Amino acid sequence: MYFLEKFFLYCSGSNLDILKKCPGEYNKYMGIGATVFFTGFFAFFAGAYALHTVFSSSIIAVLFGVVWGSMIFNLDRFIVSSMKKEGNFWIEFRLAFPRIILAILLAIIISKPLELKIFEPEINAELILMEQSIFKEQEDKVKARHQPRIDRLNKEIDKFRKEINVRTKKRDELQIVAQQEADGTGGSKRASLGPIFKIKKKHLDLAEEELALTVDTYQPLIDARLEEIKTIDTTLNSDLVNLERDKYNGLAARLYALRNISDKSDPINMANWFIMFLFMAIETAPLFVKLITSKGPYDDLLKVHEHTFAVFNLEQIAKLDHQAQEKIRLLTNRNSADNDALRVVNRKG
Repeated sequence: MYFLEKFFLYCSGSNLDILKKCPGEYNKYMGIGATVFFTGFFAFFAGAYALHTVFSSSIIAVLFGVVWGSMIFNLDRFIVSSMKKEGNFWIEFRLAFPRIILAILLAIIISKPLELKIFEPEINAELILMEQSIFKEQEDKVKARHQPRIDRLNKEIDKFRKEINVRTKKRDELQIVAQQEADGTGGSKRASLGPIFKIKKKHLDLAEEELALTVDTYQPLIDARLEEIKTIDTTLNSDLVNLERDKYNGLAARLYALRNISDKSDPINMANWFIMFLFMAIETAPLFVKLITSKGPYDDLLKVHEHTFAVFNLEQIAKLDHQAQEKIRLLTNRNSADNDALRVVNRKG
């Protein structure tokens, strides 16, 4: 217990020699010191986790966490120890206001990595959706490079097939007309293979020739374009397979996922604010404790100690100034005496 008391008093930034003369102040400054220590302790975990999400190395994360936690601890200790009680709340608050703003900024920085850890399951689920969306965008970009060429080829194929279909439809219609003329169901309504049938049969034969010529002309073009589309599809599939599928799991990605789930879920959004406010309260607690506590014996003794040092410093400066002036006066007198002696010697000579 003695070690913990001494350690927390050290964390508070108080002067232990002066504090020994004020045992009634121990609890206040132990509380301030404990708050400063645990703020740095939370900063250690926050910094370590934040760096672990970037490098995935426990050793680097722990080293950075120690450095970050030590920096926050020393900064908080300096902020608390530099605040002097003057007995006027508003004057003290005005002096402490910049430090309070700094404490709030530090609280936001410290709370964010811990929010990432607390909502890790929800963030991991959101990262999967974000990862799929990113992969979809990459695939769409790859397809966009080849799709115009495929669309143009398909349009040409449709054009060629349309020509063949037109000839085929015309042939089928003439074939029906000739058949109806032959069996008497159409045309002259007389079953006959006479002159009328022969004329219609001739038109049918011409249509057959035009269809055969059209197929012979366009079918090779259609086959060539289908083969080209097949080649493009092979290249497209190869490009899709060769896409880099790096895991989307960095610190920025997790922050972005946390923002997404906060926008989607009011409870998570409220929890984020509560966590941030909690750390703001923790980070600013030592400052507000010093602001709301009354001026105690420790503050009076500390002010006397500092004033004594200031007076002693002024006395030393005044003493040095006096000594310097005495030296200057003696040197001036000595130079004057030497000049008088020199003039006497010159007159005698």
